[in-house]
Amino acid sequence: MEETIRQIAIWALPVLVAVVFHEVAHGWVANRLGDPTAARLGRLTLNPIAHIDLFGSLLVPLMLIVANSPFVFGYAKPVPVNYHNLRNPKRDMMWVALAGPATNLILAAIFALLWKSFALFLADDGQQAAVGAGSFILTMLTLMAQAGIVINVALAVFNALPLPPLDGGRVMIGLLPHPFSGLLARVEPFGFLILIVLLMTRTLDSIIGPPMNFLLKLYLGFF
Repeated sequence: MEETIRQIAIWALPVLVAVVFHEVAHGWVANRLGDPTAARLGRLTLNPIAHIDLFGSLLVPLMLIVANSPFVFGYAKPVPVNYHNLRNPKRDMMWVALAGPATNLILAAIFALLWKSFALFLADDGQQAAVGAGSFILTMLTLMAQAGIVINVALAVFNALPLPPLDGGRVMIGLLPHPFSGLLARVEPFGFLILIVLLMTRTLDSIIGPPMNFLLKLYLGFF
């Protein structure tokens, strides 16, 4: 129980940052490309209350932490985008979709930089045999930064899957010529059901595991 509480304390803030920035990025790019729907509904704010989804932002990450999943991810309430307001709907929807994963990759780099900085401070602290609140806080910040790298890489890779309604699926719809784009778009109502099956059968682990490991090694090796 104590370890579970510790893990929740480490992961809670990084998960919120990852999912909120992901959704705001979608809305911000849509607004720039002609669709002000998210802006009008107050969804371009970084206030997590406007974005938190009880199941996706809280229960899913919690269940994965309790289950000792090899990766943790979550999602926020999708930012509304009116496809018809975009200046070039098919092309612009691709940029709107790409904005989420791209933002997560940028956040992963920021968290990697913080992780390196906190780890260096912690090493200096250890050399000076420092104890107490200072070392505890530094340790927690280092672990939170590490969690931030993992959750953002996981979100970017997961959302890049070419399956609607994920961002990768929307990009594929934009790239594919008619009628193939229409055929893929028809999969969207069943997308989450497919994802649940992949998750429960652990197939999702083997799909997103290799690209996740590659990106994690890239980030951690660079910094």
